[in-house]
Amino acid sequence: MTKNKDIAKTMQTTLTKGKWKNTFLNNFELYLFLLPAVIVLFCFNYIPMYGIQMAFRNFKPAQGMIGSEWVGLANFSRFFHSYQFETILKNTLILSIYEIIVSFPIPIILALLLNQLKYCRFKKVYQVVTYLPHFISTVVLVGIMKIMLSPSIGILGAIAGAFDIQAPNLLAETSAFRSIYVWSGVWQNAGWDSIIYIAALAGIDPSLYEAASVDGATKWQKILHIDIPCIAPTCIIMLILRIGGIMNIGFEKVYLLQNSLNTSVSEIIATYTYRMGILKLQYSLSSTVGLFNTVVNVILLVAANRIAKKLSNESLW
Repeated sequence: MTKNKDIAKTMQTTLTKGKWKNTFLNNFELYLFLLPAVIVLFCFNYIPMYGIQMAFRNFKPAQGMIGSEWVGLANFSRFFHSYQFETILKNTLILSIYEIIVSFPIPIILALLLNQLKYCRFKKVYQVVTYLPHFISTVVLVGIMKIMLSPSIGILGAIAGAFDIQAPNLLAETSAFRSIYVWSGVWQNAGWDSIIYIAALAGIDPSLYEAASVDGATKWQKILHIDIPCIAPTCIIMLILRIGGIMNIGFEKVYLLQNSLNTSVSEIIATYTYRMGILKLQYSLSSTVGLFNTVVNVILLVAANRIAKKLSNESLW
């Protein structure tokens, strides 16, 4: 009996190898086209991983990577016991979760509304208007926001001055920082992020709408019973990816909006890493923070993927 199992396993392994070989030979040109991307990925994503050991060393540029003292988990202990650890972790999580709650559903809603438009000319105008802000650089966007929200020379100040009211300096208020960051991001990226959902809606079988119309379904009922269920797998995959990057708040925008008055809520992991690594030349500590950030993201990605697979049978793998 055992001998038969071994023979069956050997035959299955042989067939699998033969299948992979045939697949590779039949699609040789496609693998050849894929080769440059694999090389770039290896060079820029895997070779730099050699530097991860910096987080476990007391790195000094003069001594090099190997010559620097190995300190084990001392850098992690230093980071976890830092007085700023709880603050930057809390700020990062609150800002990221706030951004997901607000910016994730809005592109879906925009795509659903756009799918209901019947006038092609208006639809094109709508798409152009909502897509254009995505191409504005972060520096220009923050400059626009500062001009608009300035209490002295900005639009907000002009409106308040017209009513003889002292305009608040929103960019210096801790209570306004997170909302300014998140809602400006919604304005800039909502239209662009809706493209993938528009593509998913375009793939829905038109016969479903025809059958629903025959049954007397309203537009709302079509959205509820056709559009949303059909794009649900795409929404789940995008949500998993967003959760997997929950610790990766954009550095540029936060840093440009940051000032001495809102640091208590604007200091996040990305800006802390910049200050430690670039300004204070504490390379080992900044590498430790970056590695911690990556590990947390991986754990969240795996957890979100497993939960989604159990609840909806949709997942990345």
